[in-house]
Amino acid sequence: MENKEETNDFNFDNRIPLEGLQKAVSDIKSELAKVIIGQENFIELLIVSLLVDGHVLIEGVPGIAKTITAKLFAKTLKTDFSRIQFTPDLMPSDILGTSVFNAKTTEFEFKKGPIFSNIILIDEINRAPAKTQAAMFETMEERQVTMDGTTYAMDAPFMVLATQNPIEQEGTYALPEAQLDRFIFKIKVDYPKLDEEILILKTHHERKGKLPQSEIKDVVKPKELLEFKQQIQEIIVEEKIFKYIAEVISKTRNHPHLYLGGSPRASIAALNSAKAFAAINGRDFVTPEDVKKAMIPVLNHRVILTPEREMEGVTTESVVQMITESVEIPR
Repeated sequence: MENKEETNDFNFDNRIPLEGLQKAVSDIKSELAKVIIGQENFIELLIVSLLVDGHVLIEGVPGIAKTITAKLFAKTLKTDFSRIQFTPDLMPSDILGTSVFNAKTTEFEFKKGPIFSNIILIDEINRAPAKTQAAMFETMEERQVTMDGTTYAMDAPFMVLATQNPIEQEGTYALPEAQLDRFIFKIKVDYPKLDEEILILKTHHERKGKLPQSEIKDVVKPKELLEFKQQIQEIIVEEKIFKYIAEVISKTRNHPHLYLGGSPRASIAALNSAKAFAAINGRDFVTPEDVKKAMIPVLNHRVILTPEREMEGVTTESVVQMITESVEIPR
């Protein structure tokens, strides 16, 4: 009997010490759970994005805690935080900064805009016109701002959390595909379940008017975050996992339901996300399940349905799910 138990013991020793990373993830989740009810998947995707230097697009109707979750998530990190409200009259200089004439030195000086921070929350990103959205391209991809021929690097960590109202609402602009591709995930936040909404009401009542921010402590320092990111880079990925990711992304490019498929940037995003999912689950190697978990948030905003399928009410999630399941899982 003892021998049988020994053969069924699947415990293994990680070659990478992941206990510190797992504790940090658990601490962030615990802090947010003081205020945010439910939204476990949303919070986990925010953490994964942070660990792999990604930016996140958060979509949902107003009033379902998109902004407050992003804001409190930033508060769990010992870093600077900046919030920018996008509006139709917002100019690129309102975000990036502008050159101001200094009368004392008789020279122009660059006055940095609110984008120069660590965690940036852009509220209602699709309220601003294309010119302002285009100003974000270089900052998000290359983590720098070029102004008047001078390049200013962003401090690490640098992460953009952008909320977006569904396109059906009035006064919104569709984001350009090039900008959408710079977000690692698009997270769709839905209404809470009935029992969760009851709990939301109870916790709000028990807070007695205290601000939610006052209950959240910072639990992760930038130095620790840098170590965790380096550990994720060391996660083992087998050849068959590379092939699996490439096959899924490749299938999106010639699928009859899709007008536009995923780019190589989508493949890299899926790989990085899968490594982070493995790490926060205490494994130093990627499994096909980690890849499957990453595919919908990675491809949600990168693939475009054909007009016929869109009219039929088909969703990008269902097509991505169909494609993922049609590719043979590596053994």
